[in-house]
Amino acid sequence: MIDVRKRVWLKAAALSVVASAALLGCGKKEEAPAPAPTTEAPKAEPLKAAWIYVGPVGDAGWSFAHDLGRKAAEAHFGDQLQTTFVEAVPEGADAERVIRDLAQQGNKIIFATSFGYMEPMLKVAADFPDVKFEHATGYKTADNMRIYDASFYQDTYMAGIIAGSMTKTNTLGFVGSFPIPEVLRNINAYTLGALSVNPKVKVKVVWVNTWFDPPKESDAAQSLINQGADVLLQNTDSTAVLQTAEKNGKYAFGWDSDMSAFGPKAHLASAIADWGPYYIKAIEDVKNGTWQTTRTVWGVKEGLNDLIKINDVVPAEAKAKVEEVKAGLKAGTFEPFTGPIVDNSGKEVLAAGVQADQAWKDGINFFVKGVEGRVPSGK
Repeated sequence: MIDVRKRVWLKAAALSVVASAALLGCGKKEEAPAPAPTTEAPKAEPLKAAWIYVGPVGDAGWSFAHDLGRKAAEAHFGDQLQTTFVEAVPEGADAERVIRDLAQQGNKIIFATSFGYMEPMLKVAADFPDVKFEHATGYKTADNMRIYDASFYQDTYMAGIIAGSMTKTNTLGFVGSFPIPEVLRNINAYTLGALSVNPKVKVKVVWVNTWFDPPKESDAAQSLINQGADVLLQNTDSTAVLQTAEKNGKYAFGWDSDMSAFGPKAHLASAIADWGPYYIKAIEDVKNGTWQTTRTVWGVKEGLNDLIKINDVVPAEAKAKVEEVKAGLKAGTFEPFTGPIVDNSGKEVLAAGVQADQAWKDGINFFVKGVEGRVPSGK
């Protein structure tokens, strides 16, 4: 016979086992299914952009300044942008071949940085409607081609103030590339700036018919010095004019970029262009789908142009005048081409009190009073 107490104990033990099992069942959490393996979203391909330069990049001048702009765009966009450039591309058939090749390589925006690239780029643009084409300093556009430019004449007007203040012979020299409105604007503004502080000034021009040819530029500068010019400015790409002035104990200016290191005694200031902000904007337009056919002309007001590194030998009065003009350019209250302006034959080309519009500046085909000689016909 089983002891009653033992039976009670066995029953309690059994109930305890059942209860424990129930508790274990209630407390067990269902295991979550293993997460599905994740795959990273494919990384967006960088936008491809390309530049072509008329001269070697080097370490100063026009092509160097544009390449600084390309590098600024690279730094801004990081791995979202892939850039390339081709330097020393002659204007003409070679330019068309290079632009076409860059389009075929998958570049979605191409910058052509010289006036003579206009027609070749127009031709290629017609064959690549999905590519955006940008031409510097030109005037022709298409549905997928637009133009951009700098107001260098604002720099040269300020340089003229300094030149007119520094000359001892009252003869200034200008080494011209091609007799096109872009260059004529600069010669005329240089002259007007000089005349604003020195009415005795005259300006001599020697044409080299090239953008970059240091020996030619040097020969032209020497010719001007031999004719009595003691302050020189140029619309060419190398440091040759400044270096020639240095060798002759004369003064000159840097062009397109800071050239102060290439002729520290001769260097009065450098007329520069900072292309980075424009290139960043143009690429953002493509990335955002807001790119439109336009013409953009920036200057001192937009931070593209400036006259920098003014030499300590420049009189304080001239420096103050430059700063006054620069402030007016930034504020939009000063325009170097304000009438009355007459050409060097005595004909009025802009009436008194009239500020030149862009169409007038684009159509300049004359020398203002103070410039010697006649504008050559053709390029």
